[in-house]
Amino acid sequence: MKRVVITGMGAVSACGLGADALVQATQSGASGVRPVKFTNIDQQRVGTAAALAPETKEKIEEDAGHRMREPVSNYAVMAAREAVAQAGLGPEDFGDRCGVSIGSGFGGAQTLDRNYMKFSVEGSMRLDPMSVPKIMNNAAASWVSMEFNAMGPAYCLATACSSGSQSIGLAYQLLKAGVMDRCLAGGSEASLEGGVFRVWELLRVMTADKNRPFSKDRNGMTLGEGSGVFVLETLESAKARGANILCEIAGYGTNSDAGDLLRPNPERAAACMNLALADAGLQGSDIGYVNAHGTGTVANDINEVAALRSVFGEDLAGLEVSSTKPVHGHALGAAGALELVASFGALQRQSAPPTINFNEVDPKIGIDPVGNAARPISTRAVMSNSLAFGGINATLILKTYE
Repeated sequence: MKRVVITGMGAVSACGLGADALVQATQSGASGVRPVKFTNIDQQRVGTAAALAPETKEKIEEDAGHRMREPVSNYAVMAAREAVAQAGLGPEDFGDRCGVSIGSGFGGAQTLDRNYMKFSVEGSMRLDPMSVPKIMNNAAASWVSMEFNAMGPAYCLATACSSGSQSIGLAYQLLKAGVMDRCLAGGSEASLEGGVFRVWELLRVMTADKNRPFSKDRNGMTLGEGSGVFVLETLESAKARGANILCEIAGYGTNSDAGDLLRPNPERAAACMNLALADAGLQGSDIGYVNAHGTGTVANDINEVAALRSVFGEDLAGLEVSSTKPVHGHALGAAGALELVASFGALQRQSAPPTINFNEVDPKIGIDPVGNAARPISTRAVMSNSLAFGGINATLILKTYE
């Protein structure tokens, strides 16, 4: 099996354009959460989200906007351009040996939402004739492949909040097996639309206050949007072209709960982390930081900490744990990709990012995560978890390249 490395990364998030902007925000605790108002929601209970700033959206529209593309695809193209530029890839590096694996939980939410409003509320039959290619979940992956003439395998995993992590994990597995030499992999989501936001409100999992993962007074998550894309390559490929290697993907694990659609199973989450550790050939003691799924909902945080204790020991000795979702929001299909950028930042800077808004240890959890300020770490390996609705778990491990 081949070793797999990361040679480039890009991000679009509520923290701004670029992976560096996201790393800096997660390290400093500068939240991208801002007020949002949807005109088609009469009684909007939740008034904030980690939405892209207006100037960020304008820049994306100017640089990557296309009349046949949804924001979800524009975000992915923008993040992919940054990743490709950092990796130093040229036209000769794509073709049949370069694949694309970009997940999305919702796909083209904007077109879908607007069509529903026109058809069912306004009674209009004048809908966007290009709705189907805009709405389809694989649009972002297809547009990225066309942007760079990447003609290898193209995938779009739609596995809710694990879409981004599973898409990166799938690319990693295919590269290990020698199916391709490199892959543009990640996740993208642009679902902050009135209709989508309203159904999340009805699910009663969003906070009307601040997102406080692991804190005693937590009461829900904050939705986000954006995209994260990585250039993954086999080590042989990266060395052959003299690429600057950022880090190595050392391990990946994924499984399903095959149980409750919404409530996570700590035993299955623990099994997923153990799969990743076994794949990496590492022990729990080798991991210095875990970027937790950490949504800030009551059930997720209790169950995830129980899973962490099962894997790393009851007292989690020597392990720092945090959630960066209060900074970039829960970006659903893009969450795992954005959080892998944050995890890389922790590994690169040897600094565990804070869980901002944390107030008080919950006795039902008993964990004191990295609080409102980053903590220094000394480690060669970090872990990122995604625990999705549908009981789909994914764990990625990054390691310093040696």
